[in-house]
Amino acid sequence: MINSLIDSFGRQIDYVRLAVTDRCNLRCNYCMPAHGIDIVPRKELLTFKEMYRIVRVLTELGVQKVRLTGGEPFVRKDFMFFLEMLSSNDLLETINITTNGALIAKHISDLEKLPKIKTINLSIDSLQKEKFADITRRDVFDDIYRTLELLEKSSLQLKLNVVIQSGSNCDEIIDFVKLTKNKNIAVRFIEEMPFNGEGLREGNENWNFSKILNEITKNFNAVEISSERSSTSRNYQINNHLGTVGIIPAFTRAICSDCNRIRITAIGTFKNCLFDDGVFNLKDFIRNGASNNDLKELFLSLVKQKPENGFIAEANRKKHISESMSTIGG
Repeated sequence: MINSLIDSFGRQIDYVRLAVTDRCNLRCNYCMPAHGIDIVPRKELLTFKEMYRIVRVLTELGVQKVRLTGGEPFVRKDFMFFLEMLSSNDLLETINITTNGALIAKHISDLEKLPKIKTINLSIDSLQKEKFADITRRDVFDDIYRTLELLEKSSLQLKLNVVIQSGSNCDEIIDFVKLTKNKNIAVRFIEEMPFNGEGLREGNENWNFSKILNEITKNFNAVEISSERSSTSRNYQINNHLGTVGIIPAFTRAICSDCNRIRITAIGTFKNCLFDDGVFNLKDFIRNGASNNDLKELFLSLVKQKPENGFIAEANRKKHISESMSTIGG
């Protein structure tokens, strides 16, 4: 029996993005409507034990890296306990976390003690207090910027995720790049996607990969640096800067050919691609008594359905995109 997750295009899947909750304490306008989303009852969420089991089976099939997302992962009670639990998996090499930074500060020293936790991705879309409040619909900028500085001084690698929105924060690209001058951080600009709970937002300008890169190179001497083959970002070093900048072509999808990842939502929906509908309900499968071998066979068959790219995944959807990024998982 084949014991590694290889899709029908020969791509080896070794990375899972796991959402631990659909709840979030911010209301970012590119992620969800102002009133929030209809959160699911707690019993509908995967338990930590179920999540541990899913990851364990995946690591036995060659997955080495997990990224924990939400919603906001630190909103979920006992999330630190789950991190310790997950760290005990001897087959897992790397645990990374995506967070909005509002609740992580008090946990930084404990996170540093867990050697498998390598990188924190901090979502921050403006360096201006008022604009930050407009985007997130919450007045927490000062706390989050303090957290940024604490994380930068910690032993954890820090990446900043910045979603570039037409008519909102595109004038701050240069300010974010300047942050990398004296801070050992990776700033990654992300194309806006239609996962805001309402579908694609109308924008006056298309701030795609090329336009963002052009804005950077007009102002800085940026040289592309080599990245892992399956990297979601194209990365650049700026002359005399301590940190780096990257651009994630999330919507134009120029990164699909080397995709090595799958997604599992907080309610246990298995997704081969960010843009698909979700291909299987793992939670019901587990709660109906599936064994670990059943799970292995299921995963091996599901990855064979992985589409070649995100455009094909979107074309195959049964309904138009209307989910929130908080529901899908970061």
